[in-house]
Amino acid sequence: MTQEFNNDEAAAQGENPEAAASAASESADNAPVDPLDAELADLVDETGPISKEAELLADLQRLQAEFVNYKARVERDRDVSRNAAIAEVLRALLPALDDLSRAEAHGDLDGSPFAAVVAKLRAAGDKFGLKTFAAKGDKFDPELHDALVQTPSADVTENTVADVVESGYMVGDRLLRPAKVAVFIPAEG
Repeated sequence: MTQEFNNDEAAAQGENPEAAASAASESADNAPVDPLDAELADLVDETGPISKEAELLADLQRLQAEFVNYKARVERDRDVSRNAAIAEVLRALLPALDDLSRAEAHGDLDGSPFAAVVAKLRAAGDKFGLKTFAAKGDKFDPELHDALVQTPSADVTENTVADVVESGYMVGDRLLRPAKVAVFIPAEG
């Protein structure tokens, strides 16, 4: 027992390297530590800067990917905002276009200088993708048409647009305003 005490004491003072190794291989609770684990710990200590470089590279790659995603998201959001702004401007012009269409249907624009204004307004709407829809005889679609009046008719087998009160408008695939229509419905027989 005295010999063991002396070996541990000598190992602690660095006099006996073998005793120091055996003392290091035992933990505070006297459980042996695998020498392979000790070598692995030393290797990790030696390769610390390489791991740090790998960590920094991974961080850089992550930041670069985040930037690319951010840039794509900003471009997408910019397009969405632009299209929403165009839609709102065109929506504000719809009552004027309706009035001009009514005047044209009544014949008030024939030979008038306003005919050129109407043509320019329609060309501007076409430039931004403004499309008019709804015509007599079209199949009634509740997502595109507002039915103001329903009239039973023996001549139809499905709901059909009988008359267009106000045209509907779309920009691309986006509905700006549904068409206001009168509808023929199949007569109950």
